[in-house]
Amino acid sequence: MKLTLKTLAMTAILLGPAPISAQTNSSYDRQFISWPVYSGDDLELTVNDRGTSFRLWSPKAQEAIVNLYDNGHTGKPYSTLPMKFDPATGTWSASLPEKLYGKFYTFRVKNDGNWLPETPGVWAKAVGVNGKRAAIIDFAGTDPEGWENDRGPGMKNFTDAVIYEMHHRDMSMDPSSGIANKGKFLALTEEGTVSPLGEKTGIDHLKELGVTHIHILPSYDYNSVDEANLHENQYNWGYDPQNYNTPEGSYSTNPSDPATRVREMKEMIKALHNAGIGVVMDVVYNHTAENDGSNFELTAPGYYHRHWDDGRYADASGCGNETASDLQQMRDFIINSTRYWAQEYHVDGFRFDLMAIHDIETMNMVAAALKEVNPSIFIYGEGWTAGDSPLQPERRALKENVSKMENIAVFSDDIRDAIKGHYTDASDRGFATGKPGLEETVKIGIVAATDHPQVDFSKGNNSRFPYAKSPGMIVNYVSCHDDLTLTDKLRKSMAGEPEENMLEAAKLAQTIIFTSQGTPFMFAGEEIFRDKKGEHNSYRSPDSINAIDWNNKSKYHGLFDYYRQLIALRKAHPAFRMTSQADIASHLKFDRTDSRKTPNLISYSLTDHANGDAWEEIKLVFNGADKPQTVDIKKGDWKIVAKDGHISAAADLGATEGGKITVAPRSALILARF
Repeated sequence: MKLTLKTLAMTAILLGPAPISAQTNSSYDRQFISWPVYSGDDLELTVNDRGTSFRLWSPKAQEAIVNLYDNGHTGKPYSTLPMKFDPATGTWSASLPEKLYGKFYTFRVKNDGNWLPETPGVWAKAVGVNGKRAAIIDFAGTDPEGWENDRGPGMKNFTDAVIYEMHHRDMSMDPSSGIANKGKFLALTEEGTVSPLGEKTGIDHLKELGVTHIHILPSYDYNSVDEANLHENQYNWGYDPQNYNTPEGSYSTNPSDPATRVREMKEMIKALHNAGIGVVMDVVYNHTAENDGSNFELTAPGYYHRHWDDGRYADASGCGNETASDLQQMRDFIINSTRYWAQEYHVDGFRFDLMAIHDIETMNMVAAALKEVNPSIFIYGEGWTAGDSPLQPERRALKENVSKMENIAVFSDDIRDAIKGHYTDASDRGFATGKPGLEETVKIGIVAATDHPQVDFSKGNNSRFPYAKSPGMIVNYVSCHDDLTLTDKLRKSMAGEPEENMLEAAKLAQTIIFTSQGTPFMFAGEEIFRDKKGEHNSYRSPDSINAIDWNNKSKYHGLFDYYRQLIALRKAHPAFRMTSQADIASHLKFDRTDSRKTPNLISYSLTDHANGDAWEEIKLVFNGADKPQTVDIKKGDWKIVAKDGHISAAADLGATEGGKITVAPRSALILARF
């Protein structure tokens, strides 16, 4: 569907790279390059022993004022402060000798002779209900007990992560969750929650599953949910940014209290850290929820967004506009905003929505700044846009340009579409569901899109060259919040077949993902065969579509156990987590197979204690065909790790001496030599 502001379709559809032009930055936008910039850490609000100070960056404003309020939502200002302009920095400032804790404020600027509507500015760190007024709070009072010692899990390499993508409401809203704080940050602080049949839910489920990080869909203050009327149970993914630097109020127990949302988000993060789980925040710096009405435009009209030569908003986001990361003040905003979340909220990683709208230089600077805060932090994003952009293609943070970006990874649409079938066609099958001819594209995913002597990139469906220089640059997945869930995709593409066949295909699909080089990523609820009733774009669908039914954990407990063992296998064996292209090329050996005689069959070994693994050799065979296929395994003392839809990280499913082994339809065979 075409995404528009009017429909609030603020989604990040996982598209392939959009057609691009050779056009350079527009003549309209070049006027902004000469504007003075300000990189001080006191933008918008500072409260200290000298009182309360305001500073607003708006170089071309003719006047600027601060309105002060007693209330965060209603009432008139009790005071209005004129602001003084500094042409060298392009900033306006005003101050009072009192600490104005408990008060609220907005800015207004006069532009081209007209006073623009009020705005909390772009740097509001706390807001009143619905985010129209910024709040002045004491952040020290929002820290949970022991916050000063809070740390996320240390990660030596990004390939050590196992990422679980979730939406706050989805995890807890269904009555079967057993969670009291449904749809709230606090839902993931509740221990001991169970389904009606006694299965663990919430944070205990995450610990049982074994993931290392959760990826939470946008949790900053977004535009589409009325925080003053939460009884209406509105739902949105949150890809419509309003205030980038404050938590979303609908996920708090009291959106009218600015400190509550801050404190409760910190409590959630601390609870997850205590459980050994890191937190990745989904960020959407590529566009704003509104055009002329955005806080950016109400502060410094024209500057923060890109435009075409005729002044129209550029729209590489497919949502009505795109931001101008290549302009210094916007670049500084992205860098400082992510750094703020890492410092104030102890966020462990960031997923960038439509990352290719941003320029490579900005993304590298973001990564460098975040690594200074936390060496274990990581960044990944969508290496594509949803439309053309004035930004030159060679400057975009595209999937194809990921080797120009240090400490940044991109999603692999290669392995996604090859395993399950193309995302644009619900009926299209993939390698794991019996479609032949995709073996080479799956191999591209297995080697994390790095150069490998046995992989022919010219036969790839999506990518025709090795675009990653290390596996740490690739995130592998088969489904996420966008498009059909894996369950729905299987039900549509395998319509008419027994559900057991679909469960087999699901296991095979994830076995490929979790044993491939790179970083595995999964969608919340996949492990219990979660569906969304066939809805591919559920960004504002009700909880009846989006909420996870935890009764499924009992119904599909075998699938859950398979996921749990698969994650344990990956975490226990560094052979699946190599860190260099050279190691992959040296230790990952594909067996010769004839795709004409044995379609949908891939066989390879991880050899010579790859990456310091305790196992000397690991043999992996994937049979995506709908019939058994026989492989010839070299003679040796092999332990069985996975066979016939069963898996054990302890490799205690029996033993074999090799030779001819039959691999069941839609299944993986994994063997190990110690």
